[in-house]
Amino acid sequence: MINRELIRIKAVQLVYANLVNGGKDLDDVLKEMDESLSQAYYLYHHMLNLICEVTDYADRQYEITCQQLLERNKHAKLPSDRFVRNRFVSQLESNRKLETFTLNHKDLQWTDHEDVVHNIYNLIVASPEYEAYMASDDDSYEADREFWRTAYKKFILDNDMVDEALEEWSIYWNCDRYVIDTFVLKTIKRFEEANGDKQPLLEQYNNDDDHRFGTDLLLRALSDREANQQLITDHIRNWDFDRLAKMDVAVMLTALAEITRFPEISVNVSLNEYINIAKLYCAIKSVRFINGTLDSIVRELRAQGKLLK
Repeated sequence: MINRELIRIKAVQLVYANLVNGGKDLDDVLKEMDESLSQAYYLYHHMLNLICEVTDYADRQYEITCQQLLERNKHAKLPSDRFVRNRFVSQLESNRKLETFTLNHKDLQWTDHEDVVHNIYNLIVASPEYEAYMASDDDSYEADREFWRTAYKKFILDNDMVDEALEEWSIYWNCDRYVIDTFVLKTIKRFEEANGDKQPLLEQYNNDDDHRFGTDLLLRALSDREANQQLITDHIRNWDFDRLAKMDVAVMLTALAEITRFPEISVNVSLNEYINIAKLYCAIKSVRFINGTLDSIVRELRAQGKLLK
């Protein structure tokens, strides 16, 4: 699950912290990298649990509504329970891996932020998507699953209250959300009713190479810092290195470590990845500056025969 895009972001963040706060012991920085990536995997489970919590709250509201109707008229027609008996959510709630995670991380409970759960529920039931879902004749598992994929994208993805709650839990999580949300949506899409409670969730790492890549990238970015700072200094015109934004420098240092130390990764792939990171964390003018500086360094290294890929 933790792909190289997220690993690169974590490396840039830690290089930035190193520039701002001064050099830390290398072992401590590597431990922080592992902790940060573990937190990202926790967030993945936590966001899946949010779907279950919203449905549990909806179930409680449904029971209250039915009870009130029956108290007024014991022959009253009860509303549809389709939302609360959604088969995709029932399967998710019984998922063995998610259950294990929840039991082992009781400090991560959405009941601590019931206002967030209520907000999402209210947004959903007031939406035209909910109205269409409840009225639809398509009572399939696939319809249940796709409803939640739509609801997640529309009511959870860019929800400010969710962001505020996540910030209280972990300093890492709001930076991770845009990547983790894509993994949650991918997971929903992959759910199959036939898999029952054994439906696979995404593993923390796609393979051992990705785990090693994160460690090696951070090590190279920090150990090659002085040499790569000099490269940057030599290729910036009318700029004093010390006046550059620290995040701009962190992006370039990490990019240069990858470009010069990982021969199996093409230069174009590395440049594209770090320009995308710059678009997330740097000013618009900085993105152009970073792109131009890295391109100039690459051209010189190739001309000198120091970069053969």
